[in-house]
Amino acid sequence: MKKLLLFSLSLSVITPSFAQTDSAYPFEVEKSGRGNRTILFIPGFACSGDVWTETRSTYEDDFTCYTLTMAGFADAEPGQNPTFEGWKTGIAEFIKEEQIKKPIIIGHSMGGGLAMALAADYPTLIERIVVVDALPCLAALTNPNFKQDDQVDCSASVKQISGLPKEQFYQMQKMTISQLVQNAEMIELVTSWSVQSDRATFAKMYCDFLNTDLRDRIKTVKCPSLILLESSFKNIQSAIVEQYKKLESADLQYANKGLHFIMYDDKEWYFEQLSSFLNKE
Repeated sequence: MKKLLLFSLSLSVITPSFAQTDSAYPFEVEKSGRGNRTILFIPGFACSGDVWTETRSTYEDDFTCYTLTMAGFADAEPGQNPTFEGWKTGIAEFIKEEQIKKPIIIGHSMGGGLAMALAADYPTLIERIVVVDALPCLAALTNPNFKQDDQVDCSASVKQISGLPKEQFYQMQKMTISQLVQNAEMIELVTSWSVQSDRATFAKMYCDFLNTDLRDRIKTVKCPSLILLESSFKNIQSAIVEQYKKLESADLQYANKGLHFIMYDDKEWYFEQLSSFLNKE
């Protein structure tokens, strides 16, 4: 169960990339590919959009890809007063204003939560979603009766995390990431993204995401939904099914091996599932 709580700390043909610097959007974005269909990639907690590098390169011959790095995560400039709902709205506004027609949203960890929230609150905007190792309500794993607090105060978390010495924070993150990534070659990279992240954003979004409950909201999702889950979740399958019971389109699939970063730990299975879903009529 301890590892499940750590789950949230993860959280071709190329056209010229660009970084979106308009403060109206709570992220930086890189555009690549020239396909007629579009994929929008959302990384997880404290991660760079580079977490999708191999996935993006696999599909950008056939899709136009937008790869986000959320403000304040990795080396992206922080924004003011970051919130889960604000990020969700910012992504939706970007899709509308850039006139991106029916994108496929692929999100990992917190990014998977954002994918679900987008599909729930903007059901006509999205073609389909892929959720990579995320749950509608992480806190409900240990407390099934958890209720979201709309007045949650994250200031104590921000003060505590912001006050940690750099080396202590690095060691804490490296220990955490080693329990989320089985692929030893990737542990230092993922850890570096956490360390580069703005501490206030890190703490605020950790607190805010733990307070997020999408279990009821996902009943409004209309699009096809592929849910890729780490292998250990097979051991608590009834709890996973309970969380997703209101997402009628959910196709729950469990990896054969690995930890939270499925795209690194069980690549063959991951790409088989993803390609099948993307090519499905």
